[in-house]
Amino acid sequence: MADLGMVPSLRCSNSSLCKTRRLQYLFGNSTKQENLSSWVPQNIKKKECMYFVESSKLSDAGKVVCECGYTRQQHLEEATRPHTLQGKDWDPKKHVQEMPTDAFGDIVFTGLGQKVGKYVRLSQDTPPSVIYHLMTQYWGLDIPNLLISVTGGAKDFNMKPRLKSVFRRGLVKVAQTTGAWIITGGSHTGVMKQVGEAVRDFTLSSSYNEGEVVTVGIATWGTVHNREGLIHPSGSFPAEYIMDEEGQGHLTCLDSNHSHFILVDDGTHGRYGVEIPLRTKLEKFISEQTKERGGVAIKIPIVCVVLEGGPGTLHTIYNAIANGTPCVVVEGSGRMADVIAQVAGLPISEITISRIQQKLSLFFQEMFETLSESRIVEWTKKIQDIVRRRQLLTVFREGRGGQQDVDVAILQALLKASRSHDYFGHENWGHQLKLAVAWNRVDIARSEIFSDERQWKPSELHPVMMAALISNKPEFVKLFLENGVRLKEFVTWDTLLYLYQHLDPSCLFHSKLQKVLAEEPEQPVSGPTAPRVQMHHVAQVLRELLGDFTQPLYPRPRTGDRPRLLLPMPNIKLNMQGVSLRSLNKRSPGHVAFTIDPIRDLLIWAIIQNRRELAEIIWAQSQDCIVAALACSKILKELSKEEEDMDSLEGMLVLADEYEHRAIGVFTECHRKDEERAQKLLTRVSEAWGKTTCLQLALQAKDMKFVSHGGIQAFLTKVWWGQLCVDNGLWRVILCMLAFPLLYTSLISFRERKLQARRGLPRVRAFFSAPVVVFHLNTLSYCAFLCLFAYVLMADFQPSPSWCEYLIYFWLFSLLLYDPDGFGLMKMALLYFSDFWNKLDIGAILLFVAGLTCRLIPGLLYSGRIILSLDFIMFCLRLMHIFTISKTLGPKIIIVKRMMKDVFFFLFLLAVWVVSFGVAKQAILIHNESRVDWIFRGVVYQSYLTIFGQMPAYIDGVNFSLDQCSPNGTDPYKPKCPESDAIRHEPAFPEWLTVILLCLYLLFTNILLLNLLIAMFNYTFQQVQEHTDQIWKFQRHDLIEEYHGRPPAPPPFILFSHLHLFIKRVVLKIPAKRHKQLKSKLEKNEEAALLSWEIYLKENYLQNQQYQQKQRPEQRIQDISDKVNTVVDLLEMESLKRSGSMEQRLSSLEEQVAQTSRALHWIMKALRDGGFGSEEGLPTLAPKTTSEGQDHELDGRQKAEDVGDTHHVNARHLLYPNSHVTRFPVPNEKVPWETEFLIYDPPFYTDDRKDKASVDPMGNALEALAGISYNAVDGPIDRRSFHGLYAVQDGLPLNPMGRTGLRGRGSLGCLGPNHTLQPVITRWRRNQDGAICRKSIKKMLEVLVVKHLLSEFWALPGGSREPGEILPRKLKQVLRREFWSSFQNLLIQGTEVYKGYVDDPRNTDNAWIETVAISIHFPDQSDMDLKRLNSHLHTCDPRMSVQWQVVDKRIPLYANHKTILQKVATLFGAFY
Repeated sequence: MADLGMVPSLRCSNSSLCKTRRLQYLFGNSTKQENLSSWVPQNIKKKECMYFVESSKLSDAGKVVCECGYTRQQHLEEATRPHTLQGKDWDPKKHVQEMPTDAFGDIVFTGLGQKVGKYVRLSQDTPPSVIYHLMTQYWGLDIPNLLISVTGGAKDFNMKPRLKSVFRRGLVKVAQTTGAWIITGGSHTGVMKQVGEAVRDFTLSSSYNEGEVVTVGIATWGTVHNREGLIHPSGSFPAEYIMDEEGQGHLTCLDSNHSHFILVDDGTHGRYGVEIPLRTKLEKFISEQTKERGGVAIKIPIVCVVLEGGPGTLHTIYNAIANGTPCVVVEGSGRMADVIAQVAGLPISEITISRIQQKLSLFFQEMFETLSESRIVEWTKKIQDIVRRRQLLTVFREGRGGQQDVDVAILQALLKASRSHDYFGHENWGHQLKLAVAWNRVDIARSEIFSDERQWKPSELHPVMMAALISNKPEFVKLFLENGVRLKEFVTWDTLLYLYQHLDPSCLFHSKLQKVLAEEPEQPVSGPTAPRVQMHHVAQVLRELLGDFTQPLYPRPRTGDRPRLLLPMPNIKLNMQGVSLRSLNKRSPGHVAFTIDPIRDLLIWAIIQNRRELAEIIWAQSQDCIVAALACSKILKELSKEEEDMDSLEGMLVLADEYEHRAIGVFTECHRKDEERAQKLLTRVSEAWGKTTCLQLALQAKDMKFVSHGGIQAFLTKVWWGQLCVDNGLWRVILCMLAFPLLYTSLISFRERKLQARRGLPRVRAFFSAPVVVFHLNTLSYCAFLCLFAYVLMADFQPSPSWCEYLIYFWLFSLLLYDPDGFGLMKMALLYFSDFWNKLDIGAILLFVAGLTCRLIPGLLYSGRIILSLDFIMFCLRLMHIFTISKTLGPKIIIVKRMMKDVFFFLFLLAVWVVSFGVAKQAILIHNESRVDWIFRGVVYQSYLTIFGQMPAYIDGVNFSLDQCSPNGTDPYKPKCPESDAIRHEPAFPEWLTVILLCLYLLFTNILLLNLLIAMFNYTFQQVQEHTDQIWKFQRHDLIEEYHGRPPAPPPFILFSHLHLFIKRVVLKIPAKRHKQLKSKLEKNEEAALLSWEIYLKENYLQNQQYQQKQRPEQRIQDISDKVNTVVDLLEMESLKRSGSMEQRLSSLEEQVAQTSRALHWIMKALRDGGFGSEEGLPTLAPKTTSEGQDHELDGRQKAEDVGDTHHVNARHLLYPNSHVTRFPVPNEKVPWETEFLIYDPPFYTDDRKDKASVDPMGNALEALAGISYNAVDGPIDRRSFHGLYAVQDGLPLNPMGRTGLRGRGSLGCLGPNHTLQPVITRWRRNQDGAICRKSIKKMLEVLVVKHLLSEFWALPGGSREPGEILPRKLKQVLRREFWSSFQNLLIQGTEVYKGYVDDPRNTDNAWIETVAISIHFPDQSDMDLKRLNSHLHTCDPRMSVQWQVVDKRIPLYANHKTILQKVATLFGAFY
């Protein structure tokens, strides 16, 4: 048997993962088929009849068939041979054997599209675990969050069009939104056809990304028409199935809209219902499985949806309700569904046989006449039992009671059933919330769970918050935040580790993290294996994305530090039994929070997975929101560079642009409010984001829109002017530069009043340290350098350098020593190589060094001058960078740079034409030219000049002259002559061909290519012109920052600044101070106030965004459309209510008329008989139906537990416990012995117990029972009843509470009353301080309960006693022997709270349980008896457990024990 361990297959969370799966399907399909073909025959069997026994019936075709239904030809060869079983009756247990299945694989329905499904033929005895393994592992189905079992009519039936539409839409919606499996019968008839058509409609109207609805059809193999095409021993991939409804006969076709088929085989043909037992087992097995996601695990819930149906449907509903499965009955679908819906709101006492008979006559008109009285009684009993458990029954009435969609009704039914289950404490609410999260239905959570009935503590929501995050359910995250979850409390070190260990495997960050882990050497660990992913690994990847200018966000643990994560997180689950992730969500004592901003950590986790909605919700909670938005933009842009999937890449860039706009929006609000504080936000060092600033992040992320914002440009202008006023004219600055004594006048104004007032040295220092002054000084210096350089090259280039040339060397040396940021030579080199202009500087300096080297060598003097001349061009180009600060020239320089790229690509196209034409022309005109320089001239140079109008000579023979060329190519100054006639001295080459080539060349180059270049330039200009201003503003920052850090003195005087710096650092040992005006660290109080101000304005921004969104025309149209749809729905609902009310009134009127008719008939008969007759047949008037607009389920009679249902209930369950005996159905009205019940014929059952000596004899023989004395003490057995004398009939006592549907002793010990003792041991619940806990003002109790390992419920430690003993057996099992006598004294001192009959499932007509409940209460926690009791508690049976539990109505206790416990709570006035 293959390994059946479950591996959860999680749902695709984004498009890239889905695409990956599609690729894996395409390329790995053959491998999967091979695995399936080898696994299925080994683990899955079919059934074959191994011996042909001729049947008395013939087939539809008139052929002789076996008892199994197959013809002789359809049997195996050995089945028709003489057999050892010959002459014996056909027995499926003997004649049918299992063998490897021969029908499995893919299925395609011929003529109905290319939809591919899965199918398998398997034996009815196949273990459900094997089927589940096939579905999840080999069919690749995701583990469901919900199981929807649809049952009902197997034949076609009619539904109202609107109800059909509502049902289809709702069913598919609940399956698609929750990730559910829909299980049906799989055939193309009845309710299965309705489900299939619902799936078909959804598939046609939805996109691929919405996912496939998993619809599993479980059908009988022997009833499938055309199943022969599915048979292939090694599997069919695919098998073509033909739907032939006309020729199917009594068989059925499979439904083409189902996605998977399980065909159950019992070796027979044409027998329906074979699949029902296996379907029940499979559904039960799946519902017992646990699905884990995000640390939260839930058992897969199951719900039964009922449409129409007959007797089989009633049996299915009854079994489902008995097993605790909630059912949703769709009223209006017909037959059994309508019968149940009609009586679902009535008290049990009013669900009588006559009422059910009336409903059956109305909804089962065709078969009503054939129904026997026993059948009607059985159905009445089942319907009573179904309606009695109202918490499991939900009736969907379209348009009534606020119900509009089937999906809401289904989910509400599950929550209602979950709410009715018994749990300790508040685990029930937690389970409901886990279900809602698993279904991804936040609407259900809002309306059903987060209500006034339950107040949630934030810590209780942490586990489901984790699940919502990992499952990417942003609406739930928003809901939890609204209901008190604080991210600062939720996000801990362990939480983050768990989140990063559960990253989406398809996201790019996950692969980058795996690379970091692969590069890190393995380190041996002692003790529990810690997860490999640590936060410093995450910090390493984040630093790659944010940039090296940031500090690591998470520190690397020092050697010797204890591991932060103490628990193996992947193995921790939170399930409905109460195991929790408390260790994950609580900080241990002394655990110091490692994060500065937990919201930041969660935001990063969401952004790296490109989870847009989730990140938006978290960003709205962040403090440092502008930096956070810019950091998100940076991370997304960096990730997009490595993303291969184009959809994901575009999504990342769109999201990055969105976060840039958010940063702009918040900054705009801040700048509008206070410019100075807004500028502080730009330069504030953010400790939470790696000690970086807003401005730095925006520049690194190339967020040009943000940098070009008016407020940021105003700040840069302020930095540019230094301490000078911005409104100083440039001519004033230049004038003061040339004549600095003017500074002592009022020509220049300063921002600071002190400088404005003072006239001394500080004023001069402030002027010359301003970046604008430093820039113009350096510009003048650089222009002087170029002039001097040009003078030397043109007029003073001597064999030995002149003093002017030495000055150039000195000047250039001063340029080399410039250190812009005081970071050293290495940092300068990195800065230079990161920018184009810096690279140009490096090239110019290297070329200057090369020219200088040649110049100093006498033989290479001229070469050196040439190199230096070229170098002069590069130095001149450097002027373009200087002029980028100009608002006029700067944008034009940017356009020129972009056009240079166009020229480069254009030259590639041009080179193709130039070379092709030049080579062809040269080869035609010149024969064997050997001079390389003249070849280059002819091929490239002359062809290039032709574009600009300089036509090549001799191209057409007009200007042919031998004097202008060299015949043999020996003259180095003349080209070689073209092909010519030596005698006639005329050209011999084909002039017509060269002219045509020249025309074509000029056509393509002059007209086509040059115009293409102009068009490219124009396009580039138009494109760049739109963003030129942004680009210029963005690049302006680099120049401002460069001159902001420069010394005031320009080269070559900058050497004095370097000398001053050398003396300060080396000689005087004064530490270096870097300029910090563009990066400022604020005091804590100031920073806190600034961030609070930013948060306030962020909220304003978000409110404005919401308002603008609502004011958009598209949104307003959508709102109007929604309102119109709401009004239409309300009108339709009102119409339905009116029509429903009218139907109810007519139905009531018809019923009253029928009752009156029968009453008149009875009166006439009575009068005719000459007397007043008997009152037995007097009909009663039908009860008034509910008034207009009122729903049965909302009837006040339902709020109280059915008052009329006073008879024992558990004692009439149809299936007797721990046996295969079925009781005779006894409806409520037939329970009393006084009521006539002529058809009552209960079976007799007495269990064969091991302790035969202490129980009454088996059988119903009067001789064996003659010695029993009833209503008296019979030896050691007390057969007296607490309810007085009971009747004895035919030697057997009669249950004083009425009929049970079973005669005999059952599994009880004796006939008549079986006396038990139930001690109720309680104490007050106390807190850690010893004070009594209270709830709703009342004190809270704790009760001692026991539980068997195999039992679902807890129980009081009482029960039956040995003859002559006082203590019950169960109590002795949990108490030490030495305490038995002391406990007997406690029993004597206790208070009797109940004495009488117990409604127990083991009761029969002749044996029943009666009990005495005694309360033993310990009011004082220091009571010695209580301490002795606790010290003597033990369980001698390892399968038993004992503990104190809080007394609550939700305590999972047996029903009759809960009744006793409630009486005890009432006795002490305690909470219940």
